[in-house]
Amino acid sequence: MRIMIMTDLEGVAGVKDWEDWCRPESRNYDTACRFLTNEVNVAVEAFFAEGASYVQVADGHGPGGIDIELLDPRVEYARGWPPGGWPFGLDASYDGLAHMGQHAKASTEYAHLAHTQSFRYIDLRVNGVSIGEFGQMALCAAELGVPEFFASGDLAFTREAEALVPGIVTCAVKRGVTPGAGEECTAEEYGRRNAGAVHTPPARARELIRTQASRAMRKLREDPPALPPVEGPFERVAVFRPEQAGGPSTIAREEHASSVIELMKLPFNPEVMGREDRVSEGKRQEDRIGKEERSDA
Repeated sequence: MRIMIMTDLEGVAGVKDWEDWCRPESRNYDTACRFLTNEVNVAVEAFFAEGASYVQVADGHGPGGIDIELLDPRVEYARGWPPGGWPFGLDASYDGLAHMGQHAKASTEYAHLAHTQSFRYIDLRVNGVSIGEFGQMALCAAELGVPEFFASGDLAFTREAEALVPGIVTCAVKRGVTPGAGEECTAEEYGRRNAGAVHTPPARARELIRTQASRAMRKLREDPPALPPVEGPFERVAVFRPEQAGGPSTIAREEHASSVIELMKLPFNPEVMGREDRVSEGKRQEDRIGKEERSDA
């Protein structure tokens, strides 16, 4: 079985904040990369032990997060993507996709270092469903017929993954402690807002990951998780935070007739959006979802 692991850094046990842990210039960046690589390695061991024939590790954190020198030598490492990025080397030849070190989507309550691509996002929706980085990749994988089968990160993220992909096996290695969505924040304020968390020590986190990754691989063989719906046409709506306190939000809306992968490749064209527009957009999405639910009944 061919497996891809998409990695990020903010959802790793022991990675405490953005400024000191998640950037190349951060004082603890090398330690964070080591923590992530160690988590990935125990999942890789479990996947091979349970029947994987090939594992590729995609280094998905913005500036990178994998220490390739420490990485299990049986895998292949991927970094650097073709124009447009999505779906980051994934194709229909893979039997399963896993996410590790992942954080929750923007505006998630009690999430640690939550964001979607950057701290500028308030929300991103595809066909009315609010998703983050995991959800974007899950939809692309579903279009290819590849199930998301394992996900590790903070507790809020694992709940997000379970809600979008019924049957996925997850592993929470820390939990955020900050209530509220933080929609009133600028990008800079939001980047510092959700740094509080209760962590599982890295050694214990790796034990939990090993157990759950083994379980996930067995389940993938016997009862794969459900794929999210990916029927076109597709509409992507993104709402971005104001650049300065008190400034206007911006919104971008793009469409594609048949492919969520091609939709994700489209550039954003944001326009200024006032508070009343935010309310109208929310109502528009609710009306659309209600109409689709009635038509399915």
